[in-house]
Amino acid sequence: MLTGRESLLRLIGKRRRYLPNRQLLLSAHTPNSLNLEVNDDGNLISLAGDDGILSDNPTPLDDPSKFSDDLSLSTRKKRRLTQTTLLQSNFWSVPKQLEDGSETSQFNLVQRSDSICCKVEDGSCSPNSEEVLKTVTLDEANGEAIETFIVGRKFSDVQDLEIGGNIFLLRHPENVKDRNAIKVVSADSEMLGYLTKDISQCLSPLIDDYGLTFEGTITSVPKNSSEAVPIKVVCHKMTSDGWKECEFYGDFKPLWEKVLQVVEHQMQFPPKTTRYQLNFNVLLQEVLRSCSHLFTAEERAFLESFPTLSEDSQRLFIRLYTRKGPWFRLSNISYPEVSDSLQALKDLTVRRFMSSVKDASELDHQKMKEITELLNVTELRDILSINKVFSCGSRKRDLINSLCSCHNDGTRINLATIILERTGLCAKISSTAESLIWRVERLFFLNGEQDLSSFVLQDLGIIKYPTYKCIDSEQIFSNRTKLLAYEEAIEVAQLMDESLDNEHSRTVLKCIMIAETRISSSSLDSAHAAAFNRFTASWVYSKVVLLGISFFENHKRYNQAVYLLRRLLSCFNCDGRRGYWTVRLSMDLEHIGRPNESLTVAEQGLLDPWVRAGSRVALQRRILRLAKPPRRWKTPTFSNLVENKIPEVTIQGRSLNCEVGMKNRFYGEDGEQCGVEQLALQYYSGEGGWQGIHTESSIWLTIFGLLMWDILFSDVPGVFQTRFQTAPLDLETESFYLTRKETIESQLEKVANGMAEEILIISYETHRGTACRGVAWDRFLLEELRAAVACVGGMCIASLCRHLAQDYRSWCSGMPDLLLWRFKENGYEGEAKLVEVKSERDRLSEQQRAWLLLLMDSGFNVEICKVRPASLTKT
Repeated sequence: MLTGRESLLRLIGKRRRYLPNRQLLLSAHTPNSLNLEVNDDGNLISLAGDDGILSDNPTPLDDPSKFSDDLSLSTRKKRRLTQTTLLQSNFWSVPKQLEDGSETSQFNLVQRSDSICCKVEDGSCSPNSEEVLKTVTLDEANGEAIETFIVGRKFSDVQDLEIGGNIFLLRHPENVKDRNAIKVVSADSEMLGYLTKDISQCLSPLIDDYGLTFEGTITSVPKNSSEAVPIKVVCHKMTSDGWKECEFYGDFKPLWEKVLQVVEHQMQFPPKTTRYQLNFNVLLQEVLRSCSHLFTAEERAFLESFPTLSEDSQRLFIRLYTRKGPWFRLSNISYPEVSDSLQALKDLTVRRFMSSVKDASELDHQKMKEITELLNVTELRDILSINKVFSCGSRKRDLINSLCSCHNDGTRINLATIILERTGLCAKISSTAESLIWRVERLFFLNGEQDLSSFVLQDLGIIKYPTYKCIDSEQIFSNRTKLLAYEEAIEVAQLMDESLDNEHSRTVLKCIMIAETRISSSSLDSAHAAAFNRFTASWVYSKVVLLGISFFENHKRYNQAVYLLRRLLSCFNCDGRRGYWTVRLSMDLEHIGRPNESLTVAEQGLLDPWVRAGSRVALQRRILRLAKPPRRWKTPTFSNLVENKIPEVTIQGRSLNCEVGMKNRFYGEDGEQCGVEQLALQYYSGEGGWQGIHTESSIWLTIFGLLMWDILFSDVPGVFQTRFQTAPLDLETESFYLTRKETIESQLEKVANGMAEEILIISYETHRGTACRGVAWDRFLLEELRAAVACVGGMCIASLCRHLAQDYRSWCSGMPDLLLWRFKENGYEGEAKLVEVKSERDRLSEQQRAWLLLLMDSGFNVEICKVRPASLTKT
């Protein structure tokens, strides 16, 4: 994979079905500052003409519609492997074993004040059923009555319900699926069901801690037995004289206010709203509330009209929006919660949320090509036989190509009619809705990797997000112009990605040229500017340019790569990526026969405060190699530091394979196949009685996250913008340490003074299972983490954490492969060793070398273990 491709894919996220600026971007004139070859028509010439490396599609850039056709297959293949919908998952009620042996549904692990639940067979909460959203109101007379609903009813046991029937609330802590469960029973102690989960979470502490009792009546009986039962309950103790003068009322009041907050939140949504429908409306409302300045009046009106759609229309739109598409056959649309799909589709079409086609005159070439994808192989063969068209293959792709070629020659005007007769009414998300909802999701999640499924994953308890406060600060997008520029930059990034998939080098070059001309100087003029810099168009274009540099280097076009690297270095003066760019620039200059300039670049790079970690070591080693007489006569001052001898040990093993390009495999001491890391662990276990694990950077990032948890999620303005973050936005910037320097140093002092293990245990037990950047809950046991902290020692742990806090981006990778430890006879004191394992053909990366040198300076015991096949080991 080209360098920078994976990063670009994360930035793009799920590919958009509709790029509003595609045609303009591909057809507009772009300055040729890279001095790439163009023909008489002004179109770029393929790189294949120079190197013969890359075959190219001859489609000109001024015909983007044809190019989009060529992209469709690749795009679909990629998305078929990655896109799923969690709206109809099959694991809603998969039980998960707890430590005590009991079972709990995964979704019940979530602790959210705004969570909604509904019934399952035993009365616990499950989002798989048709969910019920309660409307809760307070009694105007005394403010203590609550109107809510009974869910989780056992219909086989309860046949008759009467309006006005008396009910009581009882705590049910024995419920293994919800420890906060509250049962609703009749006057005869007959089980009627449960309160919804969000109310139970609020009321259960009041019942447990203050001895409150609630009773009430059934206010309505629904016609459908599957619907929730409206009830009204009241606590008489809260209405008694002297209640508010009680000594514990000060502690009680915030808990009751929490109930009121839940009430206020859920009054916005009517009963019977499905969970994904609720989540979608929450997403819309929060974005329109906080980012209204980024939408025009017409766009706001369009989005605000969504909640006014019928229930069926809302559900159908959300369902189809989360699917692959772009077109859907009405005959294949069937969802149990949508009672009338046809009427819902008509309403959505009238309101411009969807567009449909039912007449052959509406089918142009592009629409027909997309709609033919909905046909199965049998239908395609039937249409081809009717029109007496010969297909050059039997696969669906071959049949579609043959069918489209018929349409192109213009001789079969009835072809579109025949296709629509087979498909029936077809519809897709409108371009307006597609673009605006994509923007809403982007503004809500602030990345391309999360979408509506994040709500579901949280509701299921598969992901539990940490608790923090979103303190408003400066807007990420201060105006609409900046947002539109950012969106267009992401379009260019997607075009680049699609073009690489299709080996369409002309469009790749076009995207590189666009990005190069649009990057501009980045100035960090505020405390959080570095964190927000990633949301600028220039930052996105720098990603495209970096991928373009790798593209040019892959084709040995080093002059163009050098030009682009100089552009990046001149535009981004304060950026953690400057180290990598400088190393590449020095290397590429050497490739084109300019060693003196390469050396100068490396020397200047060492003066750059943003060149750190592995990149700094790489430049130092390049200088030592290039700075020899007569080019340089003076030996660099850092020569001894770079050439520090790292302890090494060589072991041998029976090799299973030694083929170039394959990962080495060996036979372990037990005769089983294993990798070099497992072989090294066996060696150290036998030689020195070391215990150990193969960790690389993971265990250290986990320890850092646990020790610094309260600091990571402390109240800092602007760094938490959404409810779905696993780290502050500024974690990978200098401002993380500078903004929190006092609290970080205070915590590190405790760690250095021997409190690391205590802090680790408390953090682990308090936050276990909660998502946090770098923390790998499923990889390490608490005992392993404790052993690591105890044996490494507080001073070394504090030093490591300080480097991560000061520059997380530079130091979050490259740690040694193995962590080894052993305790002394007293069982309390111990020692640790960090080992980098290398096979015969492997060598240290510059980042690994930087880490080993840093660890040695910090007092760690480190070692390199070289594993050689027995036949190659010298005797």
